[in-house]
Amino acid sequence: MRIDILTVFPDMLEGFFNCSMMARAQKAGLAEIHLHDIRDYTTDKHHKTDDYPFGGCAGLVMKIEPIDRLITDLKSQRDYDEVIYTSPDGEQFNQKTANSLSLLENVIILCGHYKGIDYRIREHLITREISIGDYVLTGGELAAAVMTDSIVRLIPGVLSDEQSALSDCFQDNLLAPPVYTRPAEYKGWKVPEVLLSGNQALIDDWEFQQSMDRTKRLRPDLLK
Repeated sequence: MRIDILTVFPDMLEGFFNCSMMARAQKAGLAEIHLHDIRDYTTDKHHKTDDYPFGGCAGLVMKIEPIDRLITDLKSQRDYDEVIYTSPDGEQFNQKTANSLSLLENVIILCGHYKGIDYRIREHLITREISIGDYVLTGGELAAAVMTDSIVRLIPGVLSDEQSALSDCFQDNLLAPPVYTRPAEYKGWKVPEVLLSGNQALIDDWEFQQSMDRTKRLRPDLLK
């Protein structure tokens, strides 16, 4: 899978994608993550990518020309399944969205900034708008990183144990059950006996019931 991230601050993301699982996925050839500086596609001598909005409202707006040039350049090299814009008013990102996007081949993610992007970009170039929550960030870089991490870890072979992703929170609209590791007792705090029993059927039943109970208590909206 290839993900092209369009941003005016690529330095914000370089360290994130060169560490841990994201780095391993790229080294293994399971994912390609490319960062593109939108400033490289402006003809302005000061490399400006924003301007004042028509209508006199406060803030700055990302200009249409450099973004269009960059997307056009990428599309001339390959076909893209989605061109995503990170926007607080987009559809809510969730595990189901991550699952569907992980099956695609080529994806562009455009990081918004300032007051937003020229709306004509959203009308003519963007195929999908996604939000990671009902709040506003200074830019879309963090949202792009969150989505990319969630998507890439689902690609077969990225996790050392592929079954691990299937038991994550939200995969079945349930929260994950509690997990424990050694030692089995610490300061008198004991791991539930069923997890030490070796009886997988009992363990599976316990984990399912724990997931149900935690979901009812903490996120009852998921059960609707």
